[in-house]
Amino acid sequence: MVRTLIDIRSLTIDPNCWYAVAQSAELKTEPRSITLWGEAIALFRGADGVAHAVEDRCPHRQVKLSHGRVVEGSLECAYHGWRFDGDGRCTHVPYREGSLPGCRLRTYPVREHDGFVWLFAGDPGRAHAVEPLRLPEWDHLNYIASVAPIACAAHYSYLIENLMDMHHGHLHERFQAWGAAHLEKLEEHPGRIDALYEAQSYYRIDRIWSVAQLFVPALRRAHPEALAVSYVYPHWRARLGEDFRLYCLLCPEGERSTRAYLVHFTSLEAFPDLHKLPVPFRRFVKDRCFGSAQGMLAGLIRQDVQMIEEEQRAYDRDPQRRNWEVNRSIAAVQRLWRQQKKADVS
Repeated sequence: MVRTLIDIRSLTIDPNCWYAVAQSAELKTEPRSITLWGEAIALFRGADGVAHAVEDRCPHRQVKLSHGRVVEGSLECAYHGWRFDGDGRCTHVPYREGSLPGCRLRTYPVREHDGFVWLFAGDPGRAHAVEPLRLPEWDHLNYIASVAPIACAAHYSYLIENLMDMHHGHLHERFQAWGAAHLEKLEEHPGRIDALYEAQSYYRIDRIWSVAQLFVPALRRAHPEALAVSYVYPHWRARLGEDFRLYCLLCPEGERSTRAYLVHFTSLEAFPDLHKLPVPFRRFVKDRCFGSAQGMLAGLIRQDVQMIEEEQRAYDRDPQRRNWEVNRSIAAVQRLWRQQKKADVS
């Protein structure tokens, strides 16, 4: 019997998960169009400010509702002015008197926390049993956040493999993000892979001026740090020593299009007297420093996306050509995907 190996690059997503589809700050008074694995979805806020998600399709003429606007808490189609509420019901047709059409839009469970709008694309009845990934540093006054969007013309598996492979610090030498990574420990769990590397970090946040290292290379000094990375399906998170936390929140748009948010936190926990300062002042500092790592993140993303898209193009030219992979964490991630696929089939 010939065993057929599951092709990683053709895998779909598990819809019964929470995906970060927008930053909360991106969803304001106008609707926002997003795509999650081929499904066009319109996001909007109701009159009470609560985020809603409906299929981005007016049932009247099949045009995108996200071209319209929000009126009295309902999403109004730009074409004829039909309106739909957060439950997908038609609430208004400007030229019709009496009963309204009984058409109803598909809706999606939505949660909003830690600075992001999260969407559950699967069975709505299962949404309450699954928790979105949490970013506890988002509201913590001792962490400075930066957020950078990722957009790459490639299957999401390439992005996850890039994030789990800490040996590619060689690519980012110019930014001195990390270096000389050595895989020390690997653990595999259902839906999760944990990898621990020993690496060289060029940053240490132990002085009040330490954040300046993000901008002034001359202030950086290489030193050993533990680099822990985890794939918690479908997202990724990492910790470099005690000073930095990172998350990559995925929103795969399709087989050849992946969107994500890279979230970086600089810790100020090394300063034990911070809690003595007035909370309004600490909040001001946190908000004022938001985005301080933006330039570095954007540079890392540019380099990574170039490599990821080249990998995708090479695969498309010859899907049968094999990669010679030696990083055990990549093999572990691929096993997780294949096991999930087999479980779906059975």
